[in-house]
Amino acid sequence: MIGSLTLDQLRVLVAIDESGSFSAAGRQLRRVQSAISHTVQALEEAQGVQLFDRSTRTPRMTAAGRALVEQARQVLRQAAVFERTAKAIAAGLEPALALAIDSFVPTEPLIRGLAGLRERYPDLAVTLFTEGIGAAERRVRDGSATLGLCALLPTAVQDLQAATLTQVSLVPVTAPEHPLASERRELTRDVLAEHIQLILTDPLQRPGPSFSVVSPRVWRFVDIARRLEFLLAGFGWGTMPQHLVQAHLDAGRLVALEVQDPGVLPGSIGLYAIHDRRRPLGVGARWLLEELQRQPWFGPA
Repeated sequence: MIGSLTLDQLRVLVAIDESGSFSAAGRQLRRVQSAISHTVQALEEAQGVQLFDRSTRTPRMTAAGRALVEQARQVLRQAAVFERTAKAIAAGLEPALALAIDSFVPTEPLIRGLAGLRERYPDLAVTLFTEGIGAAERRVRDGSATLGLCALLPTAVQDLQAATLTQVSLVPVTAPEHPLASERRELTRDVLAEHIQLILTDPLQRPGPSFSVVSPRVWRFVDIARRLEFLLAGFGWGTMPQHLVQAHLDAGRLVALEVQDPGVLPGSIGLYAIHDRRRPLGVGARWLLEELQRQPWFGPA
């Protein structure tokens, strides 16, 4: 009968198993042995199962008792999580935290920030939405994410609060076998326009935002990782965050293009943490935001 089961009974059962005897469990729990015996007997009667063999001088746990003591440990662990979570929520910690992260966000500082969050609030459930351009902003607006980490400053900030995190360096790249890699002319807008440009786009907006687009022939991608694969395969040229392509540049799998037209692209783009002004951040989200602002986003940790 689950209705008569108590956490105290389970604690006594686990204490007996850990200490080795009723008397030792009594000392551990600071109770007389008769109280321990009574609790075990009440548990056995309520559940209709014999937990200890009393045919010898020292009661020994039965096979059923050994199976159920492990279940008791699991229940006690979950009860402890329940108590910690309830206490944290009462203190302002949100029950769950959803983050929307776009593809420009460097992984390592994000992992360090989330590792700190996990250490400080181990029972906080976290959901990560990895998104293409524009989607993090939408998730924050529709309430499916509390915090959005995105590379572009929101276009309409009346409803969004934006906190600066860092600047992401941008570099135009192509594969070494692509014609632009050996082009002798200055890489002006007109020269770049002769070749296919691989760009990122927002799939829910038509025709999608055009970021530093100069070519009349474009291939549009939602996933920046897939776009990188096509750049490596020599399908065209495109502008990428430097932290995502530096290893490929160092290995010679990509080459940086010395673009002569300053209007083609900026040298960097801002990375922001955004949240809805109408929805106050909980304790966990506030802590994470502050931690992300402290992170060294590039260079040694």
